[in-house]
Amino acid sequence: MFVHVREQTDRQRATLPKPSQWGPACPDAYAYLLGIYLGDGYLANASNRGARLEVSLDPRYLKIVEECATAIEVVSGTRPTIERRKTAKGTGLRLAATSGIWPSVFPQHGPGRKHERHIELAPWQRSVVNRSVRPFLRGLIHSDGSRCINRFRVRLLSGPREYSYPRYFFTNLSTDIQGLFCSACDSAGVRWTKSSHKNISVSDKTSVALLDSFVGPKE
Repeated sequence: MFVHVREQTDRQRATLPKPSQWGPACPDAYAYLLGIYLGDGYLANASNRGARLEVSLDPRYLKIVEECATAIEVVSGTRPTIERRKTAKGTGLRLAATSGIWPSVFPQHGPGRKHERHIELAPWQRSVVNRSVRPFLRGLIHSDGSRCINRFRVRLLSGPREYSYPRYFFTNLSTDIQGLFCSACDSAGVRWTKSSHKNISVSDKTSVALLDSFVGPKE
């Protein structure tokens, strides 16, 4: 099923691309994985010799787990291992894959939490996201977003009436990552509003329908 990664040889390591030279063979897979990484991923033991990409996901959404695993394999050529682990919220899944390309693939890596440091896409990453904005949004929402039904009641002359409508939320403490989400929404034609210091909301009917066409409820 999931195989353990193989260590790279010294010869492979010596030919690793510089961050400014790397480019994805499949832009859609990379854009999706970038969205996942910005929300739920980090690099462990990052150096010029390689790094271990780790992504924490919710075991309730096995289709997202499989889509993420496939994206990791497409981008790196390595099928990730999947481990169950205990978290403060219960049981979680961690996808892990070691590769020498990760520091080039994710130049945003660094010490500390993402919301405590500056996050900016490299020029080549912006070019990829501009071409694959929908997969990028899909990855961001799969990591730090949700689709829910908003319900409310109003009092009418005929009596109380309940209304409901779907909406999307994107939740991230990093204002830089929020900005990337909002910019991608603008490029995709999705209307958004900032509902709190960490939440971006999409409730416009046309925009929700547009997101439903390539994101939809988590599974």
